[in-house]
Amino acid sequence: MARVGFVSLGCPKNLVDSEVMLGMLSDNGHRITPRPEDAEIIVVNTCGFIESAQQESVNTILEMADYKASGTCRRLIVAGCLVERYRDQIRQQIPEVDAVVGTNEIPSILKVCSQELPTKPPQYEGRELYLYNDQSPRVLTTPRYSAYIKIAEGCDHPCSFCVIPQMRGGFRSRPVESVLREARRLAQSGVKELNLVGQDTTMYGWDRGNRRGLAQLLRRLGEVEGIEWVRFLYAYPNNIYDDLLDALREVPQACKYIDVPLQHASKKMLSRMKRGGNRDSLLRLVERIRERVPDVAIRTTFIVGFPGEAEEDFQQLSQFIRQARFDRLGVFTYSDEEQAASHALDGKVPAQVAQERQARLMKVQRKIARKNNRKLVGKVLPVLLEGPSKESDLLWEGRLSTQAPDIDGVVYLTDGIVDGVQPGEIRPVQIDRAHDHDLIGQVIPQAGPFGQLPHREPALQAVDS
Repeated sequence: MARVGFVSLGCPKNLVDSEVMLGMLSDNGHRITPRPEDAEIIVVNTCGFIESAQQESVNTILEMADYKASGTCRRLIVAGCLVERYRDQIRQQIPEVDAVVGTNEIPSILKVCSQELPTKPPQYEGRELYLYNDQSPRVLTTPRYSAYIKIAEGCDHPCSFCVIPQMRGGFRSRPVESVLREARRLAQSGVKELNLVGQDTTMYGWDRGNRRGLAQLLRRLGEVEGIEWVRFLYAYPNNIYDDLLDALREVPQACKYIDVPLQHASKKMLSRMKRGGNRDSLLRLVERIRERVPDVAIRTTFIVGFPGEAEEDFQQLSQFIRQARFDRLGVFTYSDEEQAASHALDGKVPAQVAQERQARLMKVQRKIARKNNRKLVGKVLPVLLEGPSKESDLLWEGRLSTQAPDIDGVVYLTDGIVDGVQPGEIRPVQIDRAHDHDLIGQVIPQAGPFGQLPHREPALQAVDS
């Protein structure tokens, strides 16, 4: 048995894969160390989605390879999405790598780590599509009160800019009872917040003949004792049906939050992206979500600089953002991936133009977000307290149910922290101040139900940041 160090890059879906591999190794006697200089085996679970993520992965692999010369590391293993895209190149161009483990080869992590060191382990080629279940061991790397559950894997959508189906295979979802058993076990261990992830969570159950699977899952998770917040991420716009919105509104534990990447608003660009829809249809979607789920927060992402994006297309997108007034918004510049269908499209947009458009959209969104946040000043809202802030030991920070971990802003807590409060508690907080992305507030002690809290004047007024 060996000391194993783990580096996990990329999205929460990748993080779940890392936690499952850690669980497999731990259950089989390996010791997990957070210090790469102490590890005999180092595993880098990579992201390969776009060029910047690929470069980060390669840089991390090379950094970890240094420990084979300067530390106790005798084996370096590369796992994850980068393996699925560049398996042969990794083997040929980074000789320090001893083994690769693709996204569908996760169980083989035991074999490549358990061969007697320093024997070079065998290579494994995945043949079957993999998806973990409630029997799979996991070592959570998130705070003890919050966890991700991957409810589905892979994707069937034909988006021209995306290579996820090539890396992770077609869409498949877990049985409801498997998800519920995992949720109950997490709740018994102290988890209060569940974040459901998949490439398209709104398709949950479709492969099993149930096109209302996510709505039903939300209702069932609302019955799990100990779980106070449930949030689902990555909703496909065409699949946001009324039953799902009704469940979001009616289940108390369901966070009134939707993350729906729209990618663009120009009909021409959406057609080139193989997404479908247009500005009017997307505006109707946003209106329908807000009508059926009062006080919902909508997060979205867009791509600028996609091949063929003219200034007119960009202006349509900019006007759409002004009309929709999203609560949370991210803008990415197009990454021209060789394996994506969009790589063959004409009308490539210069990187400088794409970056300038990104900056222009974020300037528009900052004003919208600031105005939206100001509406919260003076309100008392439940906040998940997470402990001392990363920004300053003098502050605590937490999140509203409409702020997803590591994606959205936070609530900074200036004073009023009650003695004995522990990270992971959900407490009433009065919002005193609003910035573009973050909020500032005070914990209110000795309070009753959130809807009956006494109002008090905020210590600070909303200001521009």
